[in-house]
Amino acid sequence: MLQKTQDLERPVPKESMNAGTVPRGTFLGFLSPAVVTLAAIGIAPLAFAIWTSMRDYNLTRLQRTPFVGLENYATVLTDSVFWDAMGRTFTLLIIALPVQIAAGLGIALILHRPGLTFLKTIARLSLVIPMATTYAVVGLLGQIMFNLKYGVVNQLLGFIGITPVNWIGDPTNAFAAIVFWDVWQWTPFCALVFLAGLTTVPGEIEEAARLETKSWWTVLRYVQLPFLVPGLTAVLILRTADTLKQFDMVFTMTRGGPGSSTELISLLIQRIGFRAFDQGLASAQAMILLVITIVLSRLYIHFFYREV
Repeated sequence: MLQKTQDLERPVPKESMNAGTVPRGTFLGFLSPAVVTLAAIGIAPLAFAIWTSMRDYNLTRLQRTPFVGLENYATVLTDSVFWDAMGRTFTLLIIALPVQIAAGLGIALILHRPGLTFLKTIARLSLVIPMATTYAVVGLLGQIMFNLKYGVVNQLLGFIGITPVNWIGDPTNAFAAIVFWDVWQWTPFCALVFLAGLTTVPGEIEEAARLETKSWWTVLRYVQLPFLVPGLTAVLILRTADTLKQFDMVFTMTRGGPGSSTELISLLIQRIGFRAFDQGLASAQAMILLVITIVLSRLYIHFFYREV
């Protein structure tokens, strides 16, 4: 007994106290790949874009790139072509995003109801297909489906007696086509996010609410909606960012035409930077677009996000 007491009173060596600590080199070893990757694909291109946006940087005369300060930004902010492209982009966002949210929520509520397990599993798998398809492939599919002569859309319209519509060749119809195609591709994403949010609702609370009222709107508003708000915020941020930088689908489907009717801001930046070769002006446009995206994301978080 005396021996055990002496062992307990004996001080613990410092080496034993530090046995559970991880050497600093190990931390650096695990963190360095992520830091290097982030710097290579994120920070370095951003810094280069900021640098070029403040210079007269043209690919046809790289020998001389004088510093011009905020001149490129002033040119962009006073350019009506830039604001026209920005207006078309926000028109796409304002039309498509509410439709995607409403349709996605409706699909999620249907799939959340009990019963028909096998059919709901097939439906969930089907929802992955549109958003898993490459943007460029989606654009090519849209170009084929909305073709005037042999497109599937006009074939379906012909069955109900409607004459073929020139979707891609008419400015208004072309914009409507890219709105519809964007809704088709990304409504499943909204549905899956909302369905995940519905699974977090406590079953006993939801069941008790259904026993109290037969109104699905009451259950949605007071029971399910608080659990959907984090997912809604994520949908708003991600879909807004994706729409503002939408390029592949529209470029392969309409090339920004006819005229400039579907030239979104990303297509304008590509045209200025890689057709007119004015990298300085294109970088300034991209920086302004980045600032707008960040501001909208912060507004979404401020007004919509709430902890459950």
